[in-house]
Amino acid sequence: MKSVAVAIFPGVQALDVAGPIDVFSEANRFLAPADRYQVTLVAATQDALRASNGMTLVPDATFEATFDDMSSGTLKDASTRRPGPFDLALVAGGPALPDGPPDPPLSEWLNTVASQCERYGSICTGAFALGHAGLLDDRQVTTHWQHARELAQRFPRARVDFDSIYLRDERLVTSAGVTAGIDLSLALVAEDHGARTALAVAKRLVVFAQRQGGQSQFSPYLTAPADETSPIAKVQAHVMAHIHDKFTVRQLAAVAGMSERNFARVFVQETKLTPHEFIERARLDAARQLLEGGDAPLKVVAWESGFGIADRMRAVFAKQLGVTPLQYRERFRRKPSIER
Repeated sequence: MKSVAVAIFPGVQALDVAGPIDVFSEANRFLAPADRYQVTLVAATQDALRASNGMTLVPDATFEATFDDMSSGTLKDASTRRPGPFDLALVAGGPALPDGPPDPPLSEWLNTVASQCERYGSICTGAFALGHAGLLDDRQVTTHWQHARELAQRFPRARVDFDSIYLRDERLVTSAGVTAGIDLSLALVAEDHGARTALAVAKRLVVFAQRQGGQSQFSPYLTAPADETSPIAKVQAHVMAHIHDKFTVRQLAAVAGMSERNFARVFVQETKLTPHEFIERARLDAARQLLEGGDAPLKVVAWESGFGIADRMRAVFAKQLGVTPLQYRERFRRKPSIER
């Protein structure tokens, strides 16, 4: 059997925990007993803890108990669970992790299991816990788009991908925000037991089974200002509402109520992008959604998303995503949800 450990803590995001666990639990419906997953919730103590949404979670075992288990082969605090070392160890995310201090017991546990597990990694902002444990150095990783830049700044040796839904770098797996943990878990089930089993699980959970690791999160919003009422946020909203228009710095500065020079400086300061780069990414995101949702000709997609011509759209897709628009549609096109 595949043994899975999920590390939790007070303030953990409940869906970061429940999503992956439900994937593995549903997978067991389609697997022979010897191939099934056994999941253990692990925390610093076995006391009940509160998730960020107020839900109460009760760990199956303590970090210390799993250390004892790794050395002696017995799990004293969760005798009904399969002993470690675990085949897969994940740390869930939580709203306080990006700004919080290191958690020494969690870091110690992650370091230990990472050295012994076949695969280890994080859901959402759990990547910050991996970073504190020194497990992101020189690795390609992802996290929730709102915290990707902060992750890169806090752990400069990590190679942070700001846009992927999930990534695997050798034994390390990381996923984007919240529900992306379901996508990652489905990918791990497919890796273990084939795409057909993963699809069956996705259907049981009534989730979209086609999201793959390279699919974009929410490109233009990666650098959105924290203040949604700011002049820069107003400009971004204007661009998204008039995506097929042509824009100049003068026009956008007028929307912001600033001089051209001051607008360009403030825009880069708040978003880490030039206005031109933001517009390009916004159009890319608009085109991506059109490609995922329909069969419109590329020239129509290019026009409606503001690129004007298909050749310009192809060039941006190649630069930003490394695929052509047609290749993107083939990979990520949403399939009809009603079978006839």
